[in-house]
Amino acid sequence: MGIYDRYLALRHRLHDEGPPEHVALVITERDLLEQGAYGTLEDVLGWAFEYGAERVTVSVSVLDEAVVDTLARELAGVEAPRRVAVRTPGDTERADAPVRVNIGLGGKREFAAAVREIAEAVEAGELTPADVDGTDIEERLVFPEEPDLVVKTGAERLSDFLIWQSVYSELYFTDVNWRDFRLRDYLRAVLDYQNRQRRFGR
Repeated sequence: MGIYDRYLALRHRLHDEGPPEHVALVITERDLLEQGAYGTLEDVLGWAFEYGAERVTVSVSVLDEAVVDTLARELAGVEAPRRVAVRTPGDTERADAPVRVNIGLGGKREFAAAVREIAEAVEAGELTPADVDGTDIEERLVFPEEPDLVVKTGAERLSDFLIWQSVYSELYFTDVNWRDFRLRDYLRAVLDYQNRQRRFGR
């Protein structure tokens, strides 16, 4: 660790505000084609838990669903400090591991599936329309927890990332490309989060 990285780490540890407990990373299929991309992911997962996170969600946006199975195999084999759960389009089982990876599932698709389940429950008489609320949607999401901090490299867009869950998340965009993302970049994101006053929509 260089001197500047040590400085950032010290600022983080001495900060009055706690670190994000749930960190989300938004990367693209193209990011993972870069040399060293999976090594970067392993590093970032390690840094996240080292600097206070309890949970990490990785969302990989995919343009070509033909590559989903290949990406799923590669990402399931990533060396992570905690257990990994991978979910892809068509999966409905809730992800409950400390590291959750979403490959091409997409926020719109996940939300639509939850709405369909609610509609079926209403049709079956298990729910009444007047009683449906946010909790009913959250109970049917594959990735139910809300991230505290969302980090997106390379561009200022979320690429269909967890559209329900991230509504009150703190968003951090950096023009650093994924392949070049370093410890100092991660610590900058965490410090930016710690310096914010979260409002949760208020």
